[in-house]
Amino acid sequence: MKNIVILISGGGSNMASIVKTARRDGWQDKLGARVALVLSNKAQAGGLAFAKEQGIATEVLDHKSFDSREAFDAALAQVIDRFDTPDQPCLVVLAGFMRILTPGFVSRYQGRLLNIHPSLLPAFPGLHTHQRALDAGCQFVGATVHQVTSELDHGPILAQAVVPVLPGDTAEQLAARVLTQEHLIYPKAIAQLLQK
Repeated sequence: MKNIVILISGGGSNMASIVKTARRDGWQDKLGARVALVLSNKAQAGGLAFAKEQGIATEVLDHKSFDSREAFDAALAQVIDRFDTPDQPCLVVLAGFMRILTPGFVSRYQGRLLNIHPSLLPAFPGLHTHQRALDAGCQFVGATVHQVTSELDHGPILAQAVVPVLPGDTAEQLAARVLTQEHLIYPKAIAQLLQK
């Protein structure tokens, strides 16, 4: 069984869409995969309650308890590695995990560390993507599922969804419409990766 470990920092709506899709589409039987752990760097992350209700193991690792980014990432890897075996390497999925990971952590899970970003990468990496897109006069925005590399919001693109910018759109309205597409493409990209 391939374990999927999902890292969150907040409400976990992308995590929830992955869990619901995995159950609905029978990933355990058809793909030999299951969401084994939802881990947050914030104890108050709303997504933890959803994961517990679904019977998924949860864990909190507060990044503020560590002296350095490297120390936090080392502890994070120790938790993840409980679900990682040589014959079945786990998939690590970032779903609103608001931490920049160290190059050592990224290389440890190279090829099986995924992220979703609310822009059509390589455009608008980093924060405030929707406002930046509006300020630039973009007619289209979107979301990108990609493999994580040590360069922030770069790496091989696995899936993208395009969302039109409508007249009078605010960053918040745009973010809400992009999020609905994220919920569709992230589980689909994970399922496709699991089939390889």
